[in-house]
Amino acid sequence: MGNLVDRMMRAAMLDVHLYEEVEKDESAITQAMTVVLLSSLAGGIGSLGAVGLWGLLVGLVASLAGWFIWAFLTYFIGTKLLPEPQTKADMGELLRTIGFSSSPGLIRVLGVIPFLGAIAMFAASIWMLVAMVIAVRQALDYQSTWRAVGVCMIGWIAQMVLFGIVFAIFGVGSGL
Repeated sequence: MGNLVDRMMRAAMLDVHLYEEVEKDESAITQAMTVVLLSSLAGGIGSLGAVGLWGLLVGLVASLAGWFIWAFLTYFIGTKLLPEPQTKADMGELLRTIGFSSSPGLIRVLGVIPFLGAIAMFAASIWMLVAMVIAVRQALDYQSTWRAVGVCMIGWIAQMVLFGIVFAIFGVGSGL
């Protein structure tokens, strides 16, 4: 557990060496999934008043699905559509690095505090986005941070469209 907490702290501090470390550590996949679940749980608790228990459950499932879909989209976009000459990555590397980029999301638990909640949610979103760009840059061995930003933006748009379609088909969100 100490190793996980240390890694989460380093990921939240945007330590590029941490992202290289988990990229190479194939055993870190369980830790990455744990980070995604903890971050999602923190976000769910932080918005419990708005989404209730059903929203928390849907959020946990959506976070896990989103993590996997995001990693797949990032893998495809980053290695097939926008690779740099030295780009070499696999899905596991992206799952691990992207999973750890969720570490700053733990502060979303502060969402339960009136006034501070909105600030914590906004700060966590920006912080996680920056961590995601670093995670993608490191996993895809990019020299250009802007290329990583582009991959993240394209992946985010694609994921939002996909989730919008799925939520519309299954009516998820109408009861939240």
